[in-house]
Amino acid sequence: MKALDELTFDNRFARLGDAFSTHVLPEPLDEPRLVVASKAAMALLDLDPAVAQTPVFAELFGGHKLWAEAEPRAMVYSGHQFGGYTPQLGDGRGLLLGEVYNEAGEHWDLHLKGAGMTPYSRMGDGRAVLRSSIREFLASEALHALGIPTSRALCVIGSSTPVWREKQERGAMVLRLAPSHIRFGHFEYFYYTKKPEQQAELAEHVLNLHYPECREQPEPYLAMFREIVERNAEMIAKWQAYGFCHGVMNTDNMSILGITFDFGPFAFLDDFDAHFICNHSDHEGRYSFSNQVPIGQWNLSALAQALTPFISVDALKEALGLYLPLYQAHYLDLMRRRLGLTTAEEDDQTLVEGLLKLMQNSGVDYTLFFRRLGDESATLAVTRLRDDFVDMAGFDTWAEQYKARVARDGDYPQEQRRERMHAVNPLYILRNYLAQNAIAAAESGDYSEVRRLHDVLTRPFEEQAGMEQYAQRPPDWGKHLEISCSS
Repeated sequence: MKALDELTFDNRFARLGDAFSTHVLPEPLDEPRLVVASKAAMALLDLDPAVAQTPVFAELFGGHKLWAEAEPRAMVYSGHQFGGYTPQLGDGRGLLLGEVYNEAGEHWDLHLKGAGMTPYSRMGDGRAVLRSSIREFLASEALHALGIPTSRALCVIGSSTPVWREKQERGAMVLRLAPSHIRFGHFEYFYYTKKPEQQAELAEHVLNLHYPECREQPEPYLAMFREIVERNAEMIAKWQAYGFCHGVMNTDNMSILGITFDFGPFAFLDDFDAHFICNHSDHEGRYSFSNQVPIGQWNLSALAQALTPFISVDALKEALGLYLPLYQAHYLDLMRRRLGLTTAEEDDQTLVEGLLKLMQNSGVDYTLFFRRLGDESATLAVTRLRDDFVDMAGFDTWAEQYKARVARDGDYPQEQRRERMHAVNPLYILRNYLAQNAIAAAESGDYSEVRRLHDVLTRPFEEQAGMEQYAQRPPDWGKHLEISCSS
């Protein structure tokens, strides 16, 4: 385990130069204090968990101190926001402090969000507030625990710095980790500003550092794009299977690595609703839950356009054609496992769709239904779950189909079925009301609930003694929380 001053930096992105980013120092927070830290994320840097409790930890990630080897840079990029192209965006409140490599040889970006104004802040103050920082921290670590590809979060640092949003709040910083913070919007920026040399340099950087295996293919850039398509198809399949809504799938919020990125007005489904919109600013429902799949393809098409200098249009179209079949295969595989099935049949898609339609019309809790389905045999489980449905006759028809499908799948002991299903069906998810309770306590100076909730969410599939309150259906007020981009 390492101390903070023993981290080894290798700032590869910074070496690309000023065409790609701008040197900016973080603006320190007043009276920085640790809100919460992730031991699992710290382990990615080989850091001793005990260092989180030292004053220098809060000072480093609260903007007061900086490693001599760090090279803080604000990245420039552009992107399509709600379908419209914005020529220049960039890190308006975040800084890439540098890249650290661990003893396993892995490189991790240290990206400090809420670090103050940059040349890309536009009309913003460059700050993040405590509530948004807590939400991003919890979501990053919760998604990782569910097996969903995501950036990670190392810590949240609170402060006494006043920040104005709809009201006066307190500033905070979240330190997030990822192998890269390059987005689709990076490629769009250099494509639309007609800077072919920088675009080629960026493409080489991504290919060499993040997709080196594609170098062995006859067309390395095409192989890289295909890999990006597949990673996004798998990521979004997992979003849909676990009921995760991103909320702002702009191309500047899409990682070139196919990981969940830039958390804002996200939410997990409580009651199943395919048309759920988690961002109250999304008036047209562009980023509704059911639209995430086609928007993923739309974003990949935008990236494909930016890659036309390197890849033929026909080859790009062919690669894009892989997205929906790959998505469907990943999604159906996970949904079969959530239903306790170990084999594949042609009608499984119909079985899944029939269940979701019944859940939609009855307001059934999406997470708890699948968890309870594995508690007992298929026959006993559907009998107990029947009362959750308004259309009982419709559910009875589905239940008979499901029981027959389970019987064809194989005669497994119930304990084995339960263990297998509980391994993919979480008991605990990051519900908005749980996050809000933790935020309210933190805003009053009590960080114990944030830390407790984080600990519970790191083991979502494991029943934890004394934590029953985190596995309950939300109260009515908890289903109607409005989440904005500043959240």
